[in-house]
Amino acid sequence: MISRSTIDRVFETARVEEVIGEFVQLKKAGSNFKGLSPFADEKTPSFMVSPVKQIWKDFSTGKGGNAVSFLMEHEHFSYPEAIRYLAKKYNIEIEETVQTDEQKQQMNERESMFLVSQFAKDYFQNTLLRTEQGKSIGLSYFKERGFREDVIEKFDLGYCLDQWDAFTQEALKKGYELGYLEKTGLTVVKENGKHFDRFKSRVMFPIHSMSGRILGFGGRTLLTDKKIAKYVNSPESDIYKKSKILYGIYHAKKEIAKQDNCFLVEGYTDVISLHQSGIENVVASSGTALTPDQIRLVSRLTKNMTVLFDGDAAGIRASLRGIDLILEQGMNVKVVTFPNGEDPDSFAKKHSDTELKAFLDTSSQDFINFKVSLLMEEVQGDPVKKAGLIRDIVSSISKIPNSIQREVYVQECSRIMKISERVLFSELAQLISKNLKEITKSQQKERPAFEIVKQEENEAEAVDPLFILEEEIIRMLLLYGNQEVHFIEEVEDVDEDGALVIKKNNITHSVSTEIYLNLQDDEIEFSHPIFREIYLDMIHQINQNEKINAEEFITNKNPNISSMVTSILMDEENPNRQLSNWERKNIFVTQPKEVLAKATNDAIFNLRRILIDKLIADMMDPNKSYSDEEKQLVIDYTDLKKRLYSKLMRVV
Repeated sequence: MISRSTIDRVFETARVEEVIGEFVQLKKAGSNFKGLSPFADEKTPSFMVSPVKQIWKDFSTGKGGNAVSFLMEHEHFSYPEAIRYLAKKYNIEIEETVQTDEQKQQMNERESMFLVSQFAKDYFQNTLLRTEQGKSIGLSYFKERGFREDVIEKFDLGYCLDQWDAFTQEALKKGYELGYLEKTGLTVVKENGKHFDRFKSRVMFPIHSMSGRILGFGGRTLLTDKKIAKYVNSPESDIYKKSKILYGIYHAKKEIAKQDNCFLVEGYTDVISLHQSGIENVVASSGTALTPDQIRLVSRLTKNMTVLFDGDAAGIRASLRGIDLILEQGMNVKVVTFPNGEDPDSFAKKHSDTELKAFLDTSSQDFINFKVSLLMEEVQGDPVKKAGLIRDIVSSISKIPNSIQREVYVQECSRIMKISERVLFSELAQLISKNLKEITKSQQKERPAFEIVKQEENEAEAVDPLFILEEEIIRMLLLYGNQEVHFIEEVEDVDEDGALVIKKNNITHSVSTEIYLNLQDDEIEFSHPIFREIYLDMIHQINQNEKINAEEFITNKNPNISSMVTSILMDEENPNRQLSNWERKNIFVTQPKEVLAKATNDAIFNLRRILIDKLIADMMDPNKSYSDEEKQLVIDYTDLKKRLYSKLMRVV
């Protein structure tokens, strides 16, 4: 178990903008950073990072927290895994305390699968580099492909022995459960109970997540038997979804953001060869058809993608759909085609690093020129085929969400194909209209008629005023709890004639003291468990240090507390709240901190009002008979409610 001192050092050292910057392309926005949400498909950035507060907030999904909670949300780390990841990133030595058997059992299934995958990576790599069979077969193969040892180690390449269950037996011997070996696909278990290694006698390509965890493997056979599949990948599992990951993204992410461009290739060896040649902003779809999720993975780091096609016309045509998908995601796409018979791997081996970079720079073309150069020979002299090509290009343009970009590409198509812009715009309008109708139809199929209105009505009914008011109290404490404010204390007294009078005393203390004293007098407890826990921790802080430390809640081990506090602290950064921009219209809105005494009292009075309303409602059951004492209690509560409304300047 990780010691508390190590956790504290991690939180003190880690910079939230640096951690998130490895997964999301962030741009400066005043004192903050903003970018596209990594949790939702959006075109306008609503993901905010505050270096000052060391927190983040995703306004499109409502998620938020610190560096640790981001890793837990985005990479599905457990809390200890996130701490270990940050400790490694910032070179912090981890101090361990003894873990109990109960704590060991609490590790969930996903964590166990990750542990098994990490063990497999280490085992295959060790087999490749340190066993006779591994060196003579696996390592020799990689060296014949021209890979240097430093690159082999960088990509964690390995080898699975040519034995039926050598890996499985070693894993079982080390205490890993057969169930997890089967769930990760590393071991194939037959119905009769027999098992064998899925990747027997194959060289291994570990597939990393964006943060470097092992999700699965690709294994290439070195045998020439045509009955044996050349490549075998890990099956889909809870930790490996091939449509949501790109090979090489872990090693490429920093360079993609730095170069503001991502090269897309087809296979593992293409990625490794380009890395060895100094082109590190490269990923592969690993032989699968490109998916929107994979494109969005890149779009968080850059808006520019360059697709590298092998010099194989048939293969290129089969991959054209990927270009439209990239355009649909609002990405800028360019294409590089290698000479006939060449692929990125073979081309990189035959040319120097300088020649390769020059080729990629000079051979890059936009998708219109690419499609024209690819298909123009087929349409020469055939007007019908030429019209089909033009329509195909306009169809691709229609996928682009940005209207300005669409117009620029229409002008380019008009110039190259020698056809009027008016005709192209007319065709484009028809295609866009058709696309919108298809989207609308699909949405209607997913959602029955009138469901939107019904859902909004239900949501309106479900709003809990008590939740809102308790959240407001917590917000006041977090933002202004330590501030000293002048309050007016009202005390009931009796004058010489025996009449009830209200005396007003001026007192000065912190906002937190005022709230605490009032809630304590009324014996009010928060109904929401998260607010209750936060409030009790605040009272403990005040008793210990006479101050509230918001940072302790941001770094809280409970992600619900961290998320709730972050959400409150980052609310003022919400882009939607800044739409009105009243100051530019010379309308100056009073801020809570300018009227803290009234804002504090209003929060307390409103909470009391709702609680009294609830008490009265509970005591007004027409089907029950009440004693005179109970009726008087209702009258007293109603009178108290009127006084509260008077203080809030509301009419009952």
